[in-house]
Amino acid sequence: MTSSALLPNILQAVIRGQKKAMSDAYYPGFHLAPVTGLLNDPNGFIDFAGRYHLFYQWNPLGCKHQHKCWGHWSSDDLVHWQHEPIALMPDEEYDRSGCYSGSAVDDNGVLTLIYTGNVKFDDGSRTAWQCLAIQNEAGGFDKSGPVIALPAGYTGHVRDPKVWQYGNEWYMVLGAQNSQEEGKVLLLRSADLHDWHNLGEIAGSGLNALGDAGYMWECPDMFTLDDTTFLIFCPQGITREKHRFLNTHSSAWVAGELDYDAARYVHGAVNELDAGFEFYAPQTTLSADGRRLLVGWMGVPDGEEMRQPTIAHGWIHQMTCVRELVTQEGRLLQRPVKELQSLRGEEFHFKGRAVEAPVIGAQRLEILLVAQGGITLNFADTLHLEWHDQGLRLARRSLESGEWQYRYWRGAVSQLQILCDHSSVEIFINEGEGVMSSRYFPAKTAQLTLMGDAEVQARYWSLQHTVIE
Repeated sequence: MTSSALLPNILQAVIRGQKKAMSDAYYPGFHLAPVTGLLNDPNGFIDFAGRYHLFYQWNPLGCKHQHKCWGHWSSDDLVHWQHEPIALMPDEEYDRSGCYSGSAVDDNGVLTLIYTGNVKFDDGSRTAWQCLAIQNEAGGFDKSGPVIALPAGYTGHVRDPKVWQYGNEWYMVLGAQNSQEEGKVLLLRSADLHDWHNLGEIAGSGLNALGDAGYMWECPDMFTLDDTTFLIFCPQGITREKHRFLNTHSSAWVAGELDYDAARYVHGAVNELDAGFEFYAPQTTLSADGRRLLVGWMGVPDGEEMRQPTIAHGWIHQMTCVRELVTQEGRLLQRPVKELQSLRGEEFHFKGRAVEAPVIGAQRLEILLVAQGGITLNFADTLHLEWHDQGLRLARRSLESGEWQYRYWRGAVSQLQILCDHSSVEIFINEGEGVMSSRYFPAKTAQLTLMGDAEVQARYWSLQHTVIE
């Protein structure tokens, strides 16, 4: 479909759908969400010319994974956002099946997008192109077309370019699946963003002492913090364990060292990035003040997503809050960005037995809890967090079967920071040592009830509602 045909349909969908979506009790109060339709991967997260830009996978025409465009928000404080013109639509032959995920860079003062053009054929096969688009004076983007074709030896599942500059060269990591259906990450280099040289595989199944680690490594993101180079990725098909990688698809990280000259990356063990029910496709950027920031999609593909009740209001999914990444003894920690503290209202305190704590309104809530376990946090009789000596267990019922499902974080827990929105909970463990992000859909107004005889200390705030302008 050409842009001249697609754009009127998008405009009509937004006009008809926005009011209905915004009236939904589950629509978030301070997280980013679509005005209508489906949202998934964050794309092109960048601090550019004094302003943050966040692009996102968006199907404005419905709640299915179709018609993927790039929506676009911007902000000067990571809290208050405004809508920008649609950046990309699937209106060219090389991206006709969707403008898939990618990144953004500052190319000598020009905001430039690098994304995957997805093409599906009638026989069920597919191919992918890595493409460029350059911002114009009107704030939109002009497509330059494909710059990387599908490499030999790989299936049509090659996508999600993340690009950064090192020295005088541009580098890219690409998620890939080889012809043996093994997940890989490719490293490429360019002098000008147009002519790229494939340096080969640097991570994936069968590399760095890994065995079978999944059939597709999506959404790679590589960056250096405190002299350690981290790779974030989504290993589709990784083996489920008793307490880890329990979602249909999970997100993970490894830490290591990248040798740019030899195009070799040596890393350690695979770690789960978020242990909750909904977290996928995270992307990072470097802020002007030197922080490494991350935002993720609070959703999971191919699971129970199409059972979520927000579909009745014409929208589905939201982003996580923006997080700052830090390192501690070689590990990657995530913490809510300090800017979110500007949303805090009056501060309240409680100290005593958990069972004696007041019931706390949890529609928009931040709470800091200090305890030694032995308590349960009950979110509106819909989501339960059990805190014990071995760690945490998060429980909710399946939207399909009604059976209880569980997610785990193992280890000693001394402190929790929890952000609640109208239909989401983000649990930060031990100042970011672990995170559990989840959606939930209570039948009544969200409240938090503490249960158990253990002693707790709590500080908490109601959080302001924000509106995307």
